[in-house]
Amino acid sequence: MPLKPTPLRAEHVALGARLVPFAGYEMPVQYPTGITAEHQAVRTAAGLFDVSHMGEVEVRGREAREFVQYVTSNDVDRASVGQAQYSTLLKQDGGVVDDLLVYRFPEHFLLVVNASNREKDLAHLREHAGRFDVEIIDRSDDIALLALQGPRAQAILERLTGDRLDDIGYYHFREGRLLDRKALLSRTGYTGEDGFEIYLENRDAVPLWRALLEAGKAEGLIPAGLGARDTLRLEMGYALYGNDLDEEHTALEAGLGWVVKLGKEDFIGRQALIRQKEAGIERKLAGFRLRERGFPRPGYEVRTPSGGGVVTSGTVSPSLGVGIGLAYLPAESAQPGAEIEIVIRGQGIPAEVVKPPFYTQGSVRT
Repeated sequence: MPLKPTPLRAEHVALGARLVPFAGYEMPVQYPTGITAEHQAVRTAAGLFDVSHMGEVEVRGREAREFVQYVTSNDVDRASVGQAQYSTLLKQDGGVVDDLLVYRFPEHFLLVVNASNREKDLAHLREHAGRFDVEIIDRSDDIALLALQGPRAQAILERLTGDRLDDIGYYHFREGRLLDRKALLSRTGYTGEDGFEIYLENRDAVPLWRALLEAGKAEGLIPAGLGARDTLRLEMGYALYGNDLDEEHTALEAGLGWVVKLGKEDFIGRQALIRQKEAGIERKLAGFRLRERGFPRPGYEVRTPSGGGVVTSGTVSPSLGVGIGLAYLPAESAQPGAEIEIVIRGQGIPAEVVKPPFYTQGSVRT
């Protein structure tokens, strides 16, 4: 099956990006500057990402709130109009179908899902929509998405809006205009830095991409690819679906109990998670930091005093210069301070379990 291009493919080619297959799309993994330079630009100035591959699903109808409340684990009643909420879609057994953002509008909701799960998520939503008065609309092919991330992001974006953006709080959004084009500005991201995710029509992606790069040139803004996006999110301990989250691990095992509101009205997976919590969680996703040189990678074996585990995400942190990662471990060995070993090329490398984030100097406004 041919790979899908984003509306910005020609821009990436012109900039010399290395394009790779990702979630059915042809995506830039890095530019000639390299992953480390792109990573550091986001930490110190700003980076611009094309994340147009993400899926966007509108939920409309008289019972839109009730439906979203039932299919997501977080409590949408705690989100006001103009607020975005991190949540999960779950199976009846508590396994994670996907993690997502839920945007609350006055009359509808927008669910932003991972590109690799778009068709699966749509099927899941439609399967459970039958008893609700709702309409589910896939807008993924109509919407482009840019992520402007870094401590200089607001200053750069304000040059294109003419407005101050201080009134958009963390995980809040508003509809506005950029270069006289409609856009949704959301103070969200997956890097640990301040920044915005910008939703707009496909036809407006190229002009805005070019305008942002020009407006941010003096601030140190550069384009950034999936490679830097991965190292940035991992330094924060943010989970990646397909690595750290999947249907075989429950939301509680994955450390997402903070977005699982067991006290709210019924939702998919609630009963299974209540039973698991009462019985005790046997394995947990935990962060680790190597004590010696080494490059931890997904799939590597983990040795602990209470049994084996496996690395789900790992890298050498560009900001910290040490090996870090996430791994599923026996619960007894998943506590901060526990000593474990990551098996790298047949050798057990000492590591310590730590509570993320690994990098704590980010500019994100919470």
